[in-house]
Amino acid sequence: MKDTAERKRIHARADNKGWKKWGPYLAERQWGTVREDYSYWGDSWGFISHELSRSYAYRWGEDGIGGISDNKGHVCLAFAFWNHHDPIIKERLFGLTGPEGNHGEDVKELYYYLDSTPTHSYMKLLYKYPQQAFPYAKLSEENRKRNRLQPEYEILDTGVFNDNRYFDIYIEYAKADENDLLVKITAHNRYTKEAPLTILPTLWFRNTWSWGYEQFNYKPILNGIANRQIDVNHRLLGRYKFYLDGADELIFCENETNTEKMFGKPNAIPYTKDGINNYIVTGKKQYINRNQIGSKAAGHYKKIVPAGGSVEIRLRFSNQTHLTNAFEDFDEIFEQRKAEADEFYDDLQKNVTDPELRTVQRQAFAGMLWNKQFFYYNVNEWLKGDPKMPFEFKGRAYPRNLTWKHMYTANILSMPDKWEYPWFAAWDLAFHTVTLARLDPYFAKRQLAVVLREYYMHPNGQLPAYEWNFSDVNPPVHAWATWKVYEIDREMNGQGDVAFLERVFHKLLLNFTWWVNRKDAEGNNVFSGGFLGLDNIGVFDRSAELPTGGYLEQADGTGWMAMYTLNMLRIACEISLVRPAYQDMASKFFEHFLHIAAAMKSLGGDKISLWDEEDQFYYDVLHTPDKKGMLLKVRSMVGLIPLFAVEILDDDLLEKLPDFKRRVEWVLTNRPDLASLVSRWHEPGKGESHLLALLRGHRMKMLLKRMFDETEFLSDYGIRALSKFHEKHPYEFYVNGEVLRVKYTPAESESSIFGGNSNWRGPIWFPLNFLIVDSLLKFYNYYGDDYEIEYPTNSGNVMTVREAAMCVAERLINIFRRDANGNIPVYTSSKLFQEDEHFKDLYLFYEYFNGDNGDGLGASHQMGWTGLVADLIEITSVHKQKMSELSAH
Repeated sequence: MKDTAERKRIHARADNKGWKKWGPYLAERQWGTVREDYSYWGDSWGFISHELSRSYAYRWGEDGIGGISDNKGHVCLAFAFWNHHDPIIKERLFGLTGPEGNHGEDVKELYYYLDSTPTHSYMKLLYKYPQQAFPYAKLSEENRKRNRLQPEYEILDTGVFNDNRYFDIYIEYAKADENDLLVKITAHNRYTKEAPLTILPTLWFRNTWSWGYEQFNYKPILNGIANRQIDVNHRLLGRYKFYLDGADELIFCENETNTEKMFGKPNAIPYTKDGINNYIVTGKKQYINRNQIGSKAAGHYKKIVPAGGSVEIRLRFSNQTHLTNAFEDFDEIFEQRKAEADEFYDDLQKNVTDPELRTVQRQAFAGMLWNKQFFYYNVNEWLKGDPKMPFEFKGRAYPRNLTWKHMYTANILSMPDKWEYPWFAAWDLAFHTVTLARLDPYFAKRQLAVVLREYYMHPNGQLPAYEWNFSDVNPPVHAWATWKVYEIDREMNGQGDVAFLERVFHKLLLNFTWWVNRKDAEGNNVFSGGFLGLDNIGVFDRSAELPTGGYLEQADGTGWMAMYTLNMLRIACEISLVRPAYQDMASKFFEHFLHIAAAMKSLGGDKISLWDEEDQFYYDVLHTPDKKGMLLKVRSMVGLIPLFAVEILDDDLLEKLPDFKRRVEWVLTNRPDLASLVSRWHEPGKGESHLLALLRGHRMKMLLKRMFDETEFLSDYGIRALSKFHEKHPYEFYVNGEVLRVKYTPAESESSIFGGNSNWRGPIWFPLNFLIVDSLLKFYNYYGDDYEIEYPTNSGNVMTVREAAMCVAERLINIFRRDANGNIPVYTSSKLFQEDEHFKDLYLFYEYFNGDNGDGLGASHQMGWTGLVADLIEITSVHKQKMSELSAH
């Protein structure tokens, strides 16, 4: 990698301090989260609503539009706007909570992450704000009327953006230094008439002083000087100044709960959290402190934006407290940081020559970086309640996460989506790190390390899933992500971080042991993880007690564990090159993999295999209390996951690990039953390599044949999570007089299992598609060009496994690329995004995608695992270059 200015800043220090101390660490929704729920019945969605959020001082975090904070969320800066028609200022993003949306929680705003460097030395975001009254009630009422079979009612459907009657508000940051931030707001009027716009850059302290803890009894203060600056004094962060160029006035209140409005109790202070809102909307000064002091403040800019024109405001938040002219070098610094961002990405994207794909990739990278968030949650304190609270806390009828009292998080984490999922999800985060490693390998490595720390991981070795239920079980993908991050880091920096591998390996051992001890019901190396992240893909909720009684043996659970063993084997081998004693661990995982492979082939007891010879596919096996076993013949991603268990060991590596090689050869000689499960160990593949995989020749061909069948799994936009076979042939299961049905649904869920907008019954999901591509490339590394397959099935086209992997990757990328008709599939349902000059180059990286037409679905800003499109663009671009070079020769 080129030693650019930004790359030097990244290398300067590995933690979230220095140039990373300030970043986009604010949530986009703190209301409606588990952490802020102190209701007796656990009504997380209802305890603090959007309506109440402007009046309630949060306990565990803060939210805002286009905001930043320090790395512990003590000081926050974000933006509020008012179009002079809304009943409230636009201080935070609006959306529907889980019960309010016909397909679950859903943000009803238009905003786009356009740029960011890894250290946030430069950032850019676009927020689209209507000039008419924001349709809060209309969005709520219409979605409440709709059922699961109807589409979501979105903000564009309300007509509030018709005739371009809106503002495009660009929020940009450029750092002069580690603690010196320049901010620029540019508001464009897209309408044909001038329109009023109030802009309120808002600065406040997260409330740490109201909860009755002696160590946090200190209350910091903001102090206004004329209309030009705000002095910031915080015991932990020190002194800063917030310089506001040309503000009409400064407005102050306190970041304290309006107890009168919330709980019918007199306010202890006169100027509560909603004071700025109340003053702007009513014009009454009784809500604000005219002495210009408080813990929350805003600059007040009253603008008339000309038709087709724009206005700009400039701000500076700095520890340089004696600047005589804070804006003297403003434009120069901004241009320098923007140029450095371009230089950084020109180097990072040097293999991507297609201008359209460069734009898609850069916005994907930007979204990954904007979706960092300070995540704070002390479960023990949360369960008990605080010594001092603004209401009477009556305890909890059903204490959520009761067995996770050890958990204390206060870190910058990569979020799936800072509005719809403003809490980390363990397996989501693992996928995030793969893309983040290309941007900032230090941050990626820290993300993997932090969720394995003792104050995250349960003492029994389980990883926390997500805050709604830390005890749910996510797929064990962290070892895979660890190895991928290591490889990317080595590729970019020329040297592998073995110390990182060793550090993470020990924690992964604890988690692996938890899986073996807790999720192998019969001790026969066949696993039943339960939920495993796939939500409603099955006949019934696999995390709950089965309606039939008994237990499941899961094809995906067992496939994930086989993959886990091979990931751990590969990591152990790599560490062994430096620390030979780890060869014993490599041997352990080699043998464990063989035992899982044997179990996948044929089980004990009732002798039912997870592999069905009739369908040539993997299924879950249901064991009922009467000792009977039956296959649940749902053709889903569950049956494709065994494909992920693949690893290649080459002779060169084995020669460097003599103890491991000797143990491998002993097992293969003395355990012929296990040796027969290893594909051609004594027949080296491409480059003298050896293949370890669950899928052997015939089964692999049969699985690929079904996966690449366009009437089943293969869509124009990737691999579906459920075979389209079930569209006309739903799978039905009869129990207790009820029919449970699994049907192919390409878009939103029709099932209430797991609720929300989750749907694994047909759409395209990037994380598992990425694993499919990754696994196929590993198979190619063994087989080379000699192993050919038909792609698509029944097409007559024959190609190598690598070529097929690239074809799948291209189909996924095509979701964001204009087709022959000039349309972008991700916006199939929106003409505006296809044609309008102010929309057509803006990309949303959705949670998942319609299995038939590629339309974006679910969480609209799901930057996390859909951000993997950036990696796919890199992989396919490099492949095209190599093919071009070969053809030239």
